[in-house]
Amino acid sequence: MRMLDFANMKTMYGVVAVAALAIVTAAPVPAQKRGAKADVSAKAGRAKEDSKLAREIEAVLADPAVARAHWGIKVTAMDGTPVYSLNEGQLFQPASNTKMFTTATALALLGANATFQTKVVTRGAFSTPGRLVGDVVLVGGGDANLSGREIPYVPPAMRPRVTPGQQPPPGPPALRYLEEMADQVAKTGLKVINGDVVGDDTLYPWEPYPQDWSIDDSVWGYGAPVSALTINDSQLKVTVTPGSGPGSPASVTIDPIAPYYTVDSTALTTGPATSGAHVQMERALGSKVLRIYGSIAVDAHPDEEEVAIHDPAEYAASALKSMLEARGILVTGVARAKHRISSDSRGFLQASHEPVLVIDWAKTYPPAVASFRCVNDCGSATETILGQHTSPPLIEDMVVTNKVSQNLHAEMFLHNVGAAVLNDGSTVNGVRVVRAFLTARAGIDPEDFVFFDGSGLSGHDLVAPRATARLLQFASTQPWFADWKRTLPIGGEDGSLVERFGKSSLKDHVFAKTGTLSEARALSGYVDCASGKTMIFSIMVSAHTPGSSADRVAMDKIVERIAEAD
Repeated sequence: MRMLDFANMKTMYGVVAVAALAIVTAAPVPAQKRGAKADVSAKAGRAKEDSKLAREIEAVLADPAVARAHWGIKVTAMDGTPVYSLNEGQLFQPASNTKMFTTATALALLGANATFQTKVVTRGAFSTPGRLVGDVVLVGGGDANLSGREIPYVPPAMRPRVTPGQQPPPGPPALRYLEEMADQVAKTGLKVINGDVVGDDTLYPWEPYPQDWSIDDSVWGYGAPVSALTINDSQLKVTVTPGSGPGSPASVTIDPIAPYYTVDSTALTTGPATSGAHVQMERALGSKVLRIYGSIAVDAHPDEEEVAIHDPAEYAASALKSMLEARGILVTGVARAKHRISSDSRGFLQASHEPVLVIDWAKTYPPAVASFRCVNDCGSATETILGQHTSPPLIEDMVVTNKVSQNLHAEMFLHNVGAAVLNDGSTVNGVRVVRAFLTARAGIDPEDFVFFDGSGLSGHDLVAPRATARLLQFASTQPWFADWKRTLPIGGEDGSLVERFGKSSLKDHVFAKTGTLSEARALSGYVDCASGKTMIFSIMVSAHTPGSSADRVAMDKIVERIAEAD
């Protein structure tokens, strides 16, 4: 298993001029060009389309519930032969379909068995064997799974059955790995820290929110800020439980318990029976006061919400400081974060389109990226390792990321490929590597997509259905395909498709990534057809009726029609 230790990075690349020559000679011609050639190609493809399939899809889209939405569809055989298309070259918000582009790039460049290391180190000097004059630093290494999550991912059908009305058995503690590292520090004999406990996430510049992430999302776990030092997905579970009777205060608990947020629940009360739960949570930007208000019925089940941690590195430092003190270690200083503020003044679009000249794209597997170079505070003579933790293999986290559509983990993949290839884990450098991989290696038209993040939560992300279909076709030819395909949700079985296709003949025969963002939705992947063939499809919709799921139902019908086609 190869470890990606960002604290001891060394460049593996040769002279830039030689690499530049390699990329020019190795890059394949994009699969599709715009203009007259694209028109000719589209006409030729349409002539081969299954007219029966076209009529059936048109009938689905004629339903008044979905007819006013804007649809884009691309269907091909596994070798890329066109089967059906509708607005295939137009741009749509891909939502979480973006994760397929990010994870394919990360898997190809970093490798399935890559791991990430988190360390607890000293930065200072020992005045006596048990007394440190300086700081104890928790150094984030890009590990997304410092949490209680069970790895590998277990499909719902294989999980222990829970009797209705009962709570599932508790999983591992959310801070278990931080506790393990605190134990390792205590075993060194350290007794006094004349300094601070620092959470260091400088592997990535401090860019917690990519462009066009909604301000409303920043409160919730799915919109948690991006950091190289991520504990428990950078979120806390907040549970609101009704009091003993109407009008009495409702109670609030936070898990994991750590000194961070102050809860203001003075306007939270217990409502009468059958009145339901009407609980709201707010946190001003930069504030550590979580305001919870509203009401919850006396007979209601507890209301559980995932709330984002405002500064993950600071939270990690605070939790570690408490753990060290609980183990009898005196800390004279405070818990604080150490961030690296970006000084990149380039415009995002311009910078993200700059070519990557350090990889021979003809040799992407085994991975072209084998080691890393440090960017900040790297292994000084006064640094001693007190504890460390190594992540699960990258592929196991990738399964979780695509199955449940985990936004933060996808963003960390993006930053990690930027750190690996360009020695800087910024958002724009991650996007730049993904763009270079998709165009120079996968042969996708550079005009067919634009990304501002790695998860699809940005409203600026745009993708043409034919670009997604091309990615799916390209991936199927790669040595890493079997690993990547098993990360996709399976219809009626797991992940975000667990409740879709379960009652049809397509159960266990659809392998696809979902995507939902405001009034945009996407579904793209592979379907096993009645003919015995496998088809590639990408279905995207924008401007559907708010609050409606009719477009999702229509998508599933279209996949069923594709599966029934000859």
